[in-house]
Amino acid sequence: MNFNDNFFIQKVENAKDLNLPKYMTSGSAGLDLCANIEEDVLIEPSEYKVINTGIKISIPSNCEAQLRPRSGLALKYGITLLNSPGTIDSDYRGEIKVILINHGKDPFIIKRGDRIAQMVISQILNVQFEETYDLDNTIRGDKGFGHTGVSI
Repeated sequence: MNFNDNFFIQKVENAKDLNLPKYMTSGSAGLDLCANIEEDVLIEPSEYKVINTGIKISIPSNCEAQLRPRSGLALKYGITLLNSPGTIDSDYRGEIKVILINHGKDPFIIKRGDRIAQMVISQILNVQFEETYDLDNTIRGDKGFGHTGVSI
């Protein structure tokens, strides 16, 4: 990724009072995203809801924004993203939204400005596949789900 590329962000009209996404520590990989909601949102156990973040972005065509859960919300309350990681493509210009789901045992309330997810900017490769009738062999081969077991 070339850091000379242009990365732009815009707040939507009803989010002018909210913080822009930011890294919470110098070593953070993800920028925290805030809830852009007018009223508190209650998410019951096993329920999911779309939550606006109040921002739109423009990123270079060789990048994506990945939306990921916040580990503290997952551990303490069972709150995570339904489609994790969610992908924001470089050509999307709408408000970024996250699908939060409550896997916890108790209802969870989201308030305006709460940090609800994180966004990681990643470089991507656009590839062209060439169809073949034979793939190279590996030791693993076609062994899939759980083939190495649980214990070391």
